Amino acid sequence: MRHVFKAALSGAAAMSFAVAAQAADLPRQAPPPPPPALPVFTWTGFYAGVNAGYGFSTGSGGFTDPTYGTATGGGRSGGFAGGGQVGYNYQFTPGSGFVIGVETDIQGAAFGKADAAYIGGTPYYSIRPSLDYFGTVRGRVGYAFDRVMIYGTGGFAYGGGSLPAAASAYPYTLPGTTRTGYAVGGGVEYAFTQKISAKVEALYMHLGRGFSGAAYYDASVPAYYGAGKSDAGFALVRAGLNYRF
Repeated sequence: MRHVFKAALSGAAAMSFAVAAQAADLPRQAPPPPPPALPVFTWTGFYAGVNAGYGFSTGSGGFTDPTYGTATGGGRSGGFAGGGQVGYNYQFTPGSGFVIGVETDIQGAAFGKADAAYIGGTPYYSIRPSLDYFGTVRGRVGYAFDRVMIYGTGGFAYGGGSLPAAASAYPYTLPGTTRTGYAVGGGVEYAFTQKISAKVEALYMHLGRGFSGAAYYDASVPAYYGAGKSDAGFALVRAGLNYRF
Protein backbone atom coordinates (compact mmCIF):
# COMPACT_ATOMS: atom_id res chain seq x y z
CA MET A 1 0.00 0.00 0.00
CA ARG A 2 2.85 2.31 0.91
CA HIS A 3 4.48 1.60 -2.45
CA VAL A 4 1.27 2.47 -4.28
CA PHE A 5 0.97 5.82 -2.41
CA LYS A 6 4.61 6.70 -3.19
CA ALA A 7 4.05 5.89 -6.84
CA ALA A 8 0.97 8.16 -6.92
CA LEU A 9 2.90 11.06 -5.37
CA SER A 10 5.74 10.59 -7.82
CA GLY A 11 3.31 10.64 -10.74
CA ALA A 12 1.59 13.80 -9.49
CA ALA A 13 4.93 15.55 -9.04
CA ALA A 14 6.05 14.58 -12.51
CA MET A 15 2.79 15.86 -14.00
CA SER A 16 3.18 19.20 -12.13
CA PHE A 17 6.69 19.68 -13.51
CA ALA A 18 5.47 18.88 -16.99
CA VAL A 19 2.59 21.40 -16.79
CA ALA A 20 4.95 24.07 -15.38
CA ALA A 21 7.45 23.44 -18.16
CA GLN A 22 4.71 23.63 -20.80
CA ALA A 23 3.39 26.92 -19.31
CA ALA A 24 6.89 28.39 -19.39
CA ASP A 25 7.08 27.64 -23.10
CA LEU A 26 3.86 29.64 -23.83
CA PRO A 27 4.35 33.23 -25.13
CA ARG A 28 3.82 35.96 -22.55
CA GLN A 29 0.71 38.17 -23.03
CA ALA A 30 1.72 41.73 -23.88
CA PRO A 31 -0.06 44.61 -22.06
CA PRO A 32 -2.74 46.42 -24.13
CA PRO A 33 -1.46 49.46 -26.09
CA PRO A 34 -2.29 52.89 -24.66
CA PRO A 35 -5.30 54.67 -26.25
CA PRO A 36 -4.38 56.95 -29.16
CA ALA A 37 -3.82 60.59 -28.22
CA LEU A 38 -6.56 62.99 -29.29
CA PRO A 39 -5.48 65.31 -32.13
CA VAL A 40 -4.53 68.85 -31.04
CA PHE A 41 -7.07 71.35 -32.37
CA THR A 42 -5.90 73.90 -34.94
CA TRP A 43 -7.66 76.77 -36.70
CA THR A 44 -5.53 76.39 -39.82
CA GLY A 45 -7.50 75.89 -43.02
CA PHE A 46 -10.12 77.24 -45.38
CA TYR A 47 -13.68 77.88 -44.24
CA ALA A 48 -17.01 79.18 -45.54
CA GLY A 49 -20.21 80.17 -43.79
CA VAL A 50 -23.23 82.39 -43.36
CA ASN A 51 -24.05 85.30 -41.07
CA ALA A 52 -26.87 87.63 -40.05
CA GLY A 53 -27.04 90.74 -37.93
CA TYR A 54 -28.21 94.33 -37.51
CA GLY A 55 -26.73 97.61 -38.70
CA PHE A 56 -26.95 100.76 -36.58
CA SER A 57 -26.67 104.27 -37.95
CA THR A 58 -24.01 106.30 -36.13
CA GLY A 59 -25.27 109.70 -37.33
CA SER A 60 -28.09 111.93 -36.13
CA GLY A 61 -30.77 113.80 -38.01
CA GLY A 62 -30.49 117.40 -39.07
CA PHE A 63 -27.94 119.16 -41.28
CA THR A 64 -27.18 122.56 -42.75
CA ASP A 65 -27.52 123.20 -46.47
CA PRO A 66 -24.96 125.82 -47.57
CA THR A 67 -27.53 127.58 -49.76
CA TYR A 68 -30.86 127.26 -47.98
CA GLY A 69 -29.94 126.89 -44.33
CA THR A 70 -30.74 124.42 -41.55
CA ALA A 71 -32.75 121.31 -42.30
CA THR A 72 -34.43 119.31 -39.56
CA GLY A 73 -35.03 115.54 -39.63
CA GLY A 74 -33.34 113.30 -42.14
CA GLY A 75 -32.06 110.74 -39.63
CA ARG A 76 -31.67 107.19 -40.89
CA SER A 77 -32.60 104.11 -38.86
CA GLY A 78 -30.77 100.77 -38.92
CA GLY A 79 -31.92 97.44 -40.23
CA PHE A 80 -31.18 93.79 -41.03
CA ALA A 81 -28.07 92.62 -42.86
CA GLY A 82 -27.19 89.06 -43.82
CA GLY A 83 -24.97 87.14 -46.20
CA GLY A 84 -21.99 84.81 -46.42
CA GLN A 85 -18.24 84.72 -45.95
CA VAL A 86 -15.20 82.70 -46.99
CA GLY A 87 -11.70 82.83 -45.57
CA TYR A 88 -8.47 81.17 -44.54
CA ASN A 89 -6.73 80.93 -41.14
CA TYR A 90 -3.20 79.96 -40.24
CA GLN A 91 -2.33 79.08 -36.63
CA PHE A 92 1.37 79.20 -35.73
CA THR A 93 1.16 76.67 -32.89
CA PRO A 94 -1.72 74.13 -32.68
CA GLY A 95 -3.68 74.18 -29.45
CA SER A 96 -3.11 77.72 -28.19
CA GLY A 97 -1.31 80.43 -30.12
CA PHE A 98 -1.52 83.29 -32.58
CA VAL A 99 -3.76 83.04 -35.64
CA ILE A 100 -3.66 85.16 -38.79
CA GLY A 101 -6.07 85.05 -41.68
CA VAL A 102 -8.01 86.77 -44.41
CA GLU A 103 -11.77 86.90 -44.93
CA THR A 104 -14.12 88.31 -47.55
CA ASP A 105 -17.88 88.63 -47.20
CA ILE A 106 -20.88 90.09 -49.01
CA GLN A 107 -24.14 91.16 -47.39
CA GLY A 108 -27.62 92.14 -48.44
CA ALA A 109 -29.00 95.07 -46.44
CA ALA A 110 -32.51 96.20 -45.57
CA PHE A 111 -31.83 99.45 -43.72
CA GLY A 112 -34.67 101.79 -42.88
CA LYS A 113 -35.31 104.85 -45.02
CA ALA A 114 -34.29 108.28 -43.79
CA ASP A 115 -36.85 110.29 -41.86
CA ALA A 116 -38.52 113.19 -43.64
CA ALA A 117 -36.44 116.39 -43.65
CA TYR A 118 -37.65 119.98 -43.84
CA ILE A 119 -36.24 123.45 -44.33
CA GLY A 120 -38.75 125.56 -42.50
CA GLY A 121 -42.03 123.89 -43.43
CA THR A 122 -40.91 122.85 -46.93
CA PRO A 123 -39.87 119.22 -47.59
CA TYR A 124 -36.23 118.49 -48.37
CA TYR A 125 -35.71 115.28 -50.37
CA SER A 126 -32.33 113.57 -50.38
CA ILE A 127 -31.14 112.23 -53.72
CA ARG A 128 -28.42 110.03 -52.20
CA PRO A 129 -28.62 106.32 -53.11
CA SER A 130 -29.71 103.65 -50.66
CA LEU A 131 -27.35 100.96 -49.36
CA ASP A 132 -28.75 97.67 -50.64
CA TYR A 133 -25.58 95.58 -50.37
CA PHE A 134 -22.06 95.84 -48.97
CA GLY A 135 -19.00 93.68 -48.55
CA THR A 136 -15.50 93.62 -47.13
CA VAL A 137 -12.05 92.14 -47.72
CA ARG A 138 -10.30 92.05 -44.33
CA GLY A 139 -7.29 90.70 -42.55
CA ARG A 140 -7.73 88.97 -39.17
CA VAL A 141 -5.24 88.68 -36.30
CA GLY A 142 -6.17 86.77 -33.17
CA TYR A 143 -5.13 84.48 -30.36
CA ALA A 144 -6.60 81.02 -29.87
CA PHE A 145 -7.17 79.39 -26.51
CA ASP A 146 -7.67 75.90 -27.98
CA ARG A 147 -11.20 76.07 -29.41
CA VAL A 148 -11.84 79.72 -28.50
CA MET A 149 -10.35 82.47 -30.66
CA ILE A 150 -10.44 86.22 -29.99
CA TYR A 151 -9.51 88.41 -32.95
CA GLY A 152 -9.34 91.88 -34.43
CA THR A 153 -10.06 92.61 -38.08
CA GLY A 154 -9.86 95.42 -40.60
CA GLY A 155 -9.65 96.18 -44.29
CA PHE A 156 -11.40 97.36 -47.44
CA ALA A 157 -15.18 97.85 -47.65
CA TYR A 158 -17.52 98.53 -50.55
CA GLY A 159 -21.25 98.87 -51.14
CA GLY A 160 -23.96 100.09 -53.44
CA GLY A 161 -27.65 100.60 -53.96
CA SER A 162 -30.22 102.49 -55.96
CA LEU A 163 -31.25 106.11 -56.34
CA PRO A 164 -34.50 107.23 -54.69
CA ALA A 165 -37.53 108.34 -56.69
CA ALA A 166 -36.77 111.98 -55.80
CA ALA A 167 -33.58 111.79 -57.89
CA SER A 168 -35.66 112.08 -61.08
CA ALA A 169 -36.55 115.69 -60.12
CA TYR A 170 -32.93 116.73 -59.55
CA PRO A 171 -31.62 118.67 -62.59
CA TYR A 172 -27.89 118.42 -61.85
CA THR A 173 -25.39 115.56 -61.93
CA LEU A 174 -26.54 112.68 -59.74
CA PRO A 175 -24.30 110.84 -57.25
CA GLY A 176 -22.89 107.43 -58.12
CA THR A 177 -24.55 104.36 -56.65
CA THR A 178 -21.35 102.58 -55.53
CA ARG A 179 -19.18 103.45 -52.54
CA THR A 180 -15.86 102.37 -51.07
CA GLY A 181 -14.30 102.76 -47.66
CA TYR A 182 -13.01 100.70 -44.75
CA ALA A 183 -14.16 98.35 -42.00
CA VAL A 184 -12.61 97.71 -38.56
CA GLY A 185 -13.75 95.61 -35.61
CA GLY A 186 -13.30 92.37 -33.77
CA GLY A 187 -15.02 89.26 -32.49
CA VAL A 188 -14.85 85.90 -30.78
CA GLU A 189 -15.24 82.47 -32.41
CA TYR A 190 -15.80 79.06 -30.82
CA ALA A 191 -15.30 75.67 -32.52
CA PHE A 192 -17.95 73.13 -31.51
CA THR A 193 -16.27 70.38 -33.53
CA GLN A 194 -13.25 69.97 -35.78
CA LYS A 195 -15.38 71.30 -38.65
CA ILE A 196 -18.04 73.68 -37.29
CA SER A 197 -17.56 76.97 -35.45
CA ALA A 198 -19.72 79.95 -34.53
CA LYS A 199 -18.75 83.61 -34.14
CA VAL A 200 -20.06 86.91 -32.84
CA GLU A 201 -18.55 89.98 -34.50
CA ALA A 202 -18.86 93.78 -34.35
CA LEU A 203 -17.68 96.05 -37.17
CA TYR A 204 -17.61 99.77 -37.81
CA MET A 205 -17.94 100.51 -41.52
CA HIS A 206 -17.37 103.81 -43.28
CA LEU A 207 -18.43 103.99 -46.92
CA GLY A 208 -17.53 107.44 -48.24
CA ARG A 209 -20.10 108.96 -50.54
CA GLY A 210 -17.98 111.78 -51.94
CA PHE A 211 -20.85 113.88 -53.32
CA SER A 212 -21.74 117.47 -52.48
CA GLY A 213 -24.02 118.61 -55.28
CA ALA A 214 -25.88 121.89 -54.92
CA ALA A 215 -29.41 121.82 -53.53
CA TYR A 216 -32.26 122.59 -55.94
CA TYR A 217 -35.51 124.34 -55.07
CA ASP A 218 -38.57 123.46 -57.15
CA ALA A 219 -41.16 126.16 -56.59
CA SER A 220 -43.84 124.25 -58.50
CA VAL A 221 -44.00 121.52 -55.83
CA PRO A 222 -42.70 123.28 -53.65
CA ALA A 223 -39.74 121.16 -52.39
CA TYR A 224 -35.99 121.11 -52.00
CA TYR A 225 -33.81 118.39 -53.56
CA GLY A 226 -30.21 117.81 -52.61
CA ALA A 227 -27.47 115.62 -51.21
CA GLY A 228 -28.61 116.15 -47.65
CA LYS A 229 -26.42 114.81 -44.87
CA SER A 230 -23.72 112.26 -45.56
CA ASP A 231 -24.40 109.30 -43.23
CA ALA A 232 -21.51 107.19 -44.49
CA GLY A 233 -20.69 105.39 -41.22
CA PHE A 234 -22.60 102.63 -39.46
CA ALA A 235 -21.98 99.89 -36.93
CA LEU A 236 -22.77 96.24 -37.59
CA VAL A 237 -23.27 93.46 -35.03
CA ARG A 238 -23.69 89.96 -36.43
CA ALA A 239 -23.47 86.26 -35.64
CA GLY A 240 -22.09 83.69 -38.04
CA LEU A 241 -21.63 79.96 -38.57
CA ASN A 242 -18.57 78.55 -40.37
CA TYR A 243 -17.70 75.15 -41.84
CA ARG A 244 -13.98 74.45 -41.98
CA PHE A 245 -12.51 72.30 -44.76
